[in-house]
This record gives sequence, structure tokens and C-alpha cells, in this order.
Amino acid sequence: MTRLVTTPALAALLALAACSSQSGETKALPPVNVKGASLQAGFGNFERLVEAAQKEGRLTVVGLPREWVNHGELMDVFSDKYGIQIESLNPAANSQQQVDAVATAQKPDVFDLSVDVALANAAKFAPYQVTGWTDIPDEVKAANGTWYAGYGGYMSIGYDPRKMKAPASYAELLKPGGRPAGTTVALAGDPLKNASGFNGVMAASMQGGKFDARRGVQAFSALKKAGAVAAAPEQATAVLDWDFLNAARSAANKANWQVTIPAGSILASPYVQAISASAPHPAAARLWTEFLFSDEGQNILLRGYARPSRMEAMQMKSTIDNEAAGKLPKVNGTPVFLTIPQQDAAKEYLQKHWSQQMS
Repeated sequence: MTRLVTTPALAALLALAACSSQSGETKALPPVNVKGASLQAGFGNFERLVEAAQKEGRLTVVGLPREWVNHGELMDVFSDKYGIQIESLNPAANSQQQVDAVATAQKPDVFDLSVDVALANAAKFAPYQVTGWTDIPDEVKAANGTWYAGYGGYMSIGYDPRKMKAPASYAELLKPGGRPAGTTVALAGDPLKNASGFNGVMAASMQGGKFDARRGVQAFSALKKAGAVAAAPEQATAVLDWDFLNAARSAANKANWQVTIPAGSILASPYVQAISASAPHPAAARLWTEFLFSDEGQNILLRGYARPSRMEAMQMKSTIDNEAAGKLPKVNGTPVFLTIPQQDAAKEYLQKHWSQQMS
């Protein structure tokens, strides 16, 4: 029986990509037997943390486009609230490029990462358990506090309603004759370099809750040969992208852009936060994390159409922005997730075949 996933059910969304089985059964992350560093460790209390962060006076972030899940407002409010200047490095950086930036002269303090990159680089992060730690589902945080999900999203189809109706499925969108003549499809980015692009291919590959990278590549190869792949997302009739990004585009111009999450093909993924072990501004890094996971910070993300990790707890405490929650794209079905082995195998397949098939 298909389960209706209501928009506030982030726990369902985040029951976790990294550890679910091929059948959709979810399993917890293996425990990490290292005590996490709480707020009190090193700073005493929140007031002392604020004082230390203000003395540092700066925070360096990386890979945070202002339009991505309302990060622009998040940074502006934080800076105004605490009087801390934010330096934003390479907003377009992908997860691995964020971590690699540690080796540059402009060392970032904090990261916003996909789960696979966080798992692979956990030794580079400083353990820290934010206030509200228990509100974050266990499935989406390392027990020692090296990383923890701040928000998540679903893969979706954004489309121009003037030119096509909402696709009932990815298969319908991608098959020959499945769209009106002259319409085109695009990924949000290069699937060899970009998580949105990669997950778009994998969403297109889904059948019965299972993934087949070959099927996804073949679908886009057929589109390419038919001349139905747009040169850029902004030129496409339909774009496969995270629901929070398609929803933001729709909010800007609903007459020209709408978003749908095909029932039965719900690919979900969290984005996780981490503090650099070599952060130049360690207090500001922790204060930023505290702010991001506060009710205020989580509601700012929610207004950017993300599904914040503390959403369920905030609903129970009546601190959620209900108006913003009501604007999230609707989902009907059970979310499915790519395991780390599935991601690795799919990425290996795409490295070997994507460029050749799309040339």
C-alpha cells in the first residue's frame, strides 16, 4: 500500500539515503563511539560562544549560493544578528570542492555537503553537537557530531505549464512521444560533477523503487539523439532538479513554471552540515551552526522550500512556520534512497558511459 508522505514528514524523507537497502528498507548508520563536543565544550555557554564569535568577527562559508534554500537570507540575518562579517567563497562549489578548499589560503569554516562526501571526509570535521541535537533524526547524523543533516529535498520535475501538462512519471517525460512536439528536457547540471545532475539521471532510472544507471543514461541518450535535450536548464521546457529549487522558480513566476514530484518515483536526499577541524574562526563556525539549527534558522530554510531536519520537533513545539510548510511541493508515495554502494556503482557507470552516450 502506498503511504502518503505529508509535507512536514522530513523524518520519512531522511531515513537515510546512505544506509537504505535496494528494496527501500532503511537501516541506521553504524555507531561512532566517540563522544561528541557539545556547546559547553570549550565555550561554557551560549553567551560565551557569542562573545568569542564576535571577537573573531568573521565567518568563511563555501558552496552556498544565495538562492539555494534561502541561504542569502540565512547569511544576512546571521550577520545582522551577531555583527559577524561573512565571506562567501565559490558559491557554485560542489561538495568535494568545498572540502578541497581546506587546502587553499582561504580556509572555509563550515560546509554544506552531500552525505557521501561527508562520510568520506569525516576525519576533517570537528565534532560538535548543536543545541537541539536530539531533534535531528538519528539516521541523518554521525553519533560523534562530525556531520548532521540540516535539511533535505526530493528530486522533481519543473515544467512550463503553457507548453505541457504535469508529467505523470519520469518515464512519460523521457519516452519518445511522451511530451508535446518541440519541448525539451534538461538536467540541473553535469551529472559527472554535480549532485543535482547526478540525482536527476538516477531519478530517471528508477523503476519499482530500484535504480539502474544504464537505464537513466539510455533515456537521456535517446533524448539527445531526438534533439530534445536543452542546451541549458533555463532554455528547457522541463528540468529535473531538487524540489526546493523548482519550487523557488515556480514561486517567482507560477504562470511560467510549476513543479511536480511523480508519485512512486520519489528520490530523496539530505544535505549535511559540518565544521572544519581547521576552521580559522572556530567560535563563529559553531555559532553559525547553532543559528542554522535554531527555530529561526530552520524556518528560514523552510521559506526556501527545503525540508528542515528539525521540522517534526518544531511542529510538536508549535514553532514551525506553518504558512511556509504549506507551500512545499506535495508528495504521494514512499521515498527511496541511493545507498553509498549504489551511488559509487552509478557514478562509475556514468564516468565510463555518459560522455560517450551524450556526444
